[in-house]
Amino acid sequence: MPETPESLPRAPLAYQNDAFLDSNDGRILRILAEYQEPLARFRRERIEDTVVFFGSARFRSSEEIAAGATGTPETAAYFDDARTLARMVSEWAKQLPGPRHRFVITSGGGPGIMEAANQGACDAGAKTIGLNIKLSHEQEPNRFITPALNFEFHYFFMRKYWFAYLAKALVVFPGGFGTLDEMFEILTLAQTNKLAKKITVVLYGASYWKSVLNFEVLIANGAIAREDLALFQFADTPDDAFGLLQTGLEPYLTPTGESVTIPDAPAPTAQQLLGPDISPTRR
Repeated sequence: MPETPESLPRAPLAYQNDAFLDSNDGRILRILAEYQEPLARFRRERIEDTVVFFGSARFRSSEEIAAGATGTPETAAYFDDARTLARMVSEWAKQLPGPRHRFVITSGGGPGIMEAANQGACDAGAKTIGLNIKLSHEQEPNRFITPALNFEFHYFFMRKYWFAYLAKALVVFPGGFGTLDEMFEILTLAQTNKLAKKITVVLYGASYWKSVLNFEVLIANGAIAREDLALFQFADTPDDAFGLLQTGLEPYLTPTGESVTIPDAPAPTAQQLLGPDISPTRR
């Protein structure tokens, strides 16, 4: 007969068992963690809604290109415009009344257009969110993200969830596969009426997007309806894009859709601090 040990060490608690949490059986807990942990932080930081910037991770600023970084004057202009637009939106949003932070600039957290967006919000002294993803290259959190709002995801679909769930507007700068994937995710949700809110979508750089995507061919072949073109608008300057965003976001400012200014907003109640007023997707 096998010997019976005099005592056994305590087994680890399931939620402290790294081998289990990292296993296939622990996947559901990892997925839930990538929902609940960001939600807890958004509540704590009093984030109500966001304006999301997508775009290439490979573009650099005009200053960086002048110093020898790879790029062209055109791609540098997109970087600089993203920074300017993010600053303009953040300066405007900071003046809005209420107990929570409105229309917070959000990016994928990495370099390129993502960094430009976070930098522009930082220039305005506003909070700014980075939804990073664990990748083998390119993706390190940029230094302009508000530290308490610096996230890293393992699952692309959970990262996409948080892009969409808090967003009231989306600005899509020129980019590659990742940008296209993220843009069409939002457009598909809007086209199929899966959102319980209207997201203003601005494609920045009309000539780029119209050369990359031939929407008329999609219409001619019946792949989309002409009415689907109303899901987005084009802009070529920060001023034009800001005007489109203001128009799209103003209905969310008050129940009547009017823009108002309250010099001294009351302190938030305990109930108000429970969480962000996020707009759900349809059931």
